[in-house]
Amino acid sequence: MGLHYTEVDVFIGSNTIIDEHIYTCWLDGYTPQETAILVKEKECIVLRGIHDDLIISDVLDQYRLFGLIERLLQSPSMIGQGWSLQINAKTRRLLIEKYYEFDDCVVREILGKKLSSRNRTELKDVSEKTSVGLKSCRRQFDNVKRVYKAVEDMGGNLIFNIQNNFLLSERLAKRYATVVYIANNRFETSKRKINYLKFADFYHCAYQMMTNWSCKNPECKYEESPMDIDREFLQDLRELKVLLEREYMDEHKINFMRELKSKSVDRMDRLDKQINDLDSLFKNTSRSIINIAFRLNQGKEVRDLFLDIVDKIIEPFKAYKLVKSDLEVFLQLYMESPKNMEVFVRNPDLWVVWLRYMRTLNSCIIQMYH
Repeated sequence: MGLHYTEVDVFIGSNTIIDEHIYTCWLDGYTPQETAILVKEKECIVLRGIHDDLIISDVLDQYRLFGLIERLLQSPSMIGQGWSLQINAKTRRLLIEKYYEFDDCVVREILGKKLSSRNRTELKDVSEKTSVGLKSCRRQFDNVKRVYKAVEDMGGNLIFNIQNNFLLSERLAKRYATVVYIANNRFETSKRKINYLKFADFYHCAYQMMTNWSCKNPECKYEESPMDIDREFLQDLRELKVLLEREYMDEHKINFMRELKSKSVDRMDRLDKQINDLDSLFKNTSRSIINIAFRLNQGKEVRDLFLDIVDKIIEPFKAYKLVKSDLEVFLQLYMESPKNMEVFVRNPDLWVVWLRYMRTLNSCIIQMYH
């Protein structure tokens, strides 16, 4: 009687254990020796009596593991096709999210700069200025560049594209979307007058512009990318130039003053006392707002958007030491008061364009008014 043999493939494995604290230290650029000290301090009770050599050995094992994983983290979409290491889904999400997380202060320094090799070599200055490790600064710079390169030519929703390609949470994908949006439009962010602005200010404004000024049509007339301002909208903005004509500006101002008085006599009195010439402030602000709309059509001019907002609108209001709530009232009434003017009654589509422009601009001005 012959013997029958059956081949059996056996795989024995277990989930790879990731120490989140050690992973964070690795991301921050700490050496294994520095991390071992931090681990011992954090887990002093648990590790009491454990020899230092065992702690450093464990840290070194984790560091070697992170080195193996890093290549996969740079192409997160590949992760779903299988890991050579057994890592559960929850840990994968943690590894990816933390690897792509960034410090506001570091990205604030990167904003507005070309994502070039030369600027990467100058990250030592960023590290010293922000007190964030050089290795971490380089990782953050490389991640921004990687995300930008991956999505710059994609159509469709920018946030979804980033989520889909890098397996990030919606929160983090939104943060990256605003950074690459600013990079794509080459907005000026480093001039002295706007140095006071934080990453949170640029995030807020870029998100508002992405959401409200980009082309919503999947087949945009001018084939804009999701990182471009809707060109049809930009062309429509040119028609707002009519508001600078004397008769329309006077009518707008009269409507504005009427609305302001009806809202609050106390507020009207306070503004009159604080602002020596409310008439002049209205006209100057109106000219600035309309001129900014008109210049959005010009590539070089659009780069100075944040600078223009600060220089032409925020600083004149700051000179009167107005509180933010008064600025909010001024801008809200400025936006709403021309509704019944002939130019908008005759052309309802232009009113839609006006609101689309002003709601976003007002939101940015208020955010940037520190």
